[in-house]
Amino acid sequence: MAAETKSETNTLELPFADDFHLHLRDGKVTASCLKQMKGIGRAIIMPNLKPPVINTKMALAYRERILKGLPEGMEFTPLMTLYMTDKTSPEDIKEAKASGHVYAVKLYPKGVTTNSESGVTDIKNCFPALKEMAAIGMPLLIHGEVVVVM
Repeated sequence: MAAETKSETNTLELPFADDFHLHLRDGKVTASCLKQMKGIGRAIIMPNLKPPVINTKMALAYRERILKGLPEGMEFTPLMTLYMTDKTSPEDIKEAKASGHVYAVKLYPKGVTTNSESGVTDIKNCFPALKEMAAIGMPLLIHGEVVVVM
């Protein structure tokens, strides 16, 4: 869908916007968050829930909960992500890509942010999954924060 320009008012109307970092959390708060999403057509959904969204089955179940929470008449596409752990496997990545609903994998270093207790402790543990992601074109999203011990 192309954007339209109205020269008489100097405005630009976009059909919808994308949000590339959205925390909807889970449960009752999800529907509340979705009500605030006017004008957002798609969003990359962050997987750092309790428990984290570590496989395709969990991602698809979370997607269904999101879709059920949409306000009536709202058109919205949740672009799901997996939460990378030290144990994320190449098979996890292949299954996610094959689902057609998981678009990326999010890497949280362990202990740096909300619900990151299951995060990566050593990037070397992720090399097999990262290699598969590169091979199939699955984006890696990185939570860019480190813990500073004083």
